[in-house]
Order: sequence, then C-alpha cells, then structure tokens
Amino acid sequence: MNKYSDNGVVAVDGCTVKVVDADRVVAVRERMPAAEDLADAADVFGLLSDPNRLRLLVALLDGELCVCDLAAVTGQSESAASHALRLLRAHRIVTARRAGRMAYYRLADPHVRMLLDVALAHIEHTELLHPERDGTA
Repeated sequence: MNKYSDNGVVAVDGCTVKVVDADRVVAVRERMPAAEDLADAADVFGLLSDPNRLRLLVALLDGELCVCDLAAVTGQSESAASHALRLLRAHRIVTARRAGRMAYYRLADPHVRMLLDVALAHIEHTELLHPERDGTA
C-alpha cells in the first residue's frame, strides 16, 4: 500500500479515524511549526508550570524587581528565587540589569507578558464556571 496519497497526506495503517477533510489536513500540516520550535515552546510552558517560578513572573508584571524583593514578594528564599530566575533567564523569559552588585529582573518581552495575561484571564474565566471554588486554593 502506498504510504502517501496523491495530496501528500500520510496514510496510517490501522487508524480508526479516516481523513475527512484532506485539504484542511494538508493546510494545517503546512503551518505546523518545526519539531525544534514545538520543543522550545513546550520548554517555556514547562517553566511556567512551576507555581514558584510563575509567582516570580506574576510579580514582574508590575515591573523590574531585585532578587531580594522578588523573594520577599513570593515567599521564597533568595537562593530559591535566584535559582528559578537563572532558569527563566536561560530560556529568555526574563532579563536582568546589573547595578553594581544588584541584579534587577524584568520580563524579557511583551510576549511573556501576553502569555501571563492570557493565562490569568483564563483562570478568572474558569472561576466563573466553577463557583464551588472559594478562592483559597
């Protein structure tokens, strides 16, 4: 059996779902990001999945803060905050500005802010759909 149909859609033996809209499948496959880009995006979401790192990022929505202030705001030790910030900086989610011995962190770009804003808006919307939550979680 030919693995590819005339329109380039891969035929999968034993698949219970047949391609219904071959043109659309082709169009979606063409716009699909490269595997490396998807892996990088998954890394970003992985970094955002940690509540302590997410607290740091939410704190930075109001602007630049030093490690000491970020630790105080988030309830983390300076060491834990610094470690998390190094990870976030390595993945270009935050940037740092040095002033003497102090490092001031901020969100790397508007895309990071947009990700956080959309995630927080989604949670607010979800709370409206789940009145059983009392906000203490």
